Amino acid sequence: MADGSHDSPTSKSAVPTPAELRRAYLQELQPAERSVLWSWLGFTVTFAAVRAITYSIRSGGHRFHNVSIGGIHLHHYMWGIGMVSAVGGLAVAGCESKRRHPLTGVVYGSGLALIVDEFALLLDLKDVYWASQGRVSVDLGVGMVALGGTGLSIRPILSRLARDRGLTRR
Repeated sequence: MADGSHDSPTSKSAVPTPAELRRAYLQELQPAERSVLWSWLGFTVTFAAVRAITYSIRSGGHRFHNVSIGGIHLHHYMWGIGMVSAVGGLAVAGCESKRRHPLTGVVYGSGLALIVDEFALLLDLKDVYWASQGRVSVDLGVGMVALGGTGLSIRPILSRLARDRGLTRR
């Protein structure tokens, strides 16, 4: 504005510095909200990575392959159940700082993504992973939920950064 009451949007870089991100993260989110954000980030990144890897395996890509022991395929929901169980144990017996630690949130979200990705297998107790014509729709639906949850969790940080840059109306 002409009266100089606040900085113009061009007075700061469009990309926040790591220090600005950290300050907004610490000032705008309480410990429980930080845990939720890290859980959603873990879920979103893991779900996207698992989808990419499984589609690569399915298409015959040579970079990734199924994990088997003694000829038995180890489905990734098993790793997810182990991760969620570990977080559950930490929640029951751990101290507050460990329960609220970002890594705890990431492990929980990642473990949950591994389970959700193979939910049809768990529900039917048979390998129907690729059987449905609607597989892409399910992938997109869960992916959109993951992105939505992450977006809602990070919104206070983004709002703070926008205010700091004078990009919002007062």
